[in-house]
Amino acid sequence: MPNLDLQPGIVFHRTVVVDEGFTGLALSQTIVGLADMPPVLSTAFMVGLIECTCIDGLRPYLLDGEHTVGTLIDVSHMAATPVGMRVTAEVRLVAVVGRKLRFLVGCHDEREVIGKGNHERTLIRPAGFMHRAESKRAAAV
Repeated sequence: MPNLDLQPGIVFHRTVVVDEGFTGLALSQTIVGLADMPPVLSTAFMVGLIECTCIDGLRPYLLDGEHTVGTLIDVSHMAATPVGMRVTAEVRLVAVVGRKLRFLVGCHDEREVIGKGNHERTLIRPAGFMHRAESKRAAAV
């Protein structure tokens, strides 16, 4: 059960400067086929920025031993941001339903809105979470 101070309406922000590490080219070291992507903020890193903003913002509200994991992401990436520009993510908690935390999210660069949508996270206890995950591996053998 979440901390009672964790209420809808709280807002978290995080700003980064886009560098080559935030582009599709950086992802191409792990995911084949992205080496020729333009040097702009990739959608994957925009989603990562949204998640990081939630994780960091929620940290003071979590009870001992709690963490959150992303369980839903529904965002549009509407405009490109080139290397060198700042991008800010804003996440607003809109609902707490049991262990589920629902956010309205948006990202903008120095010129315009570049992304918006919804994100959901679930409160977990890492030991039980990892036990269930590892059980999946054991069952697959």
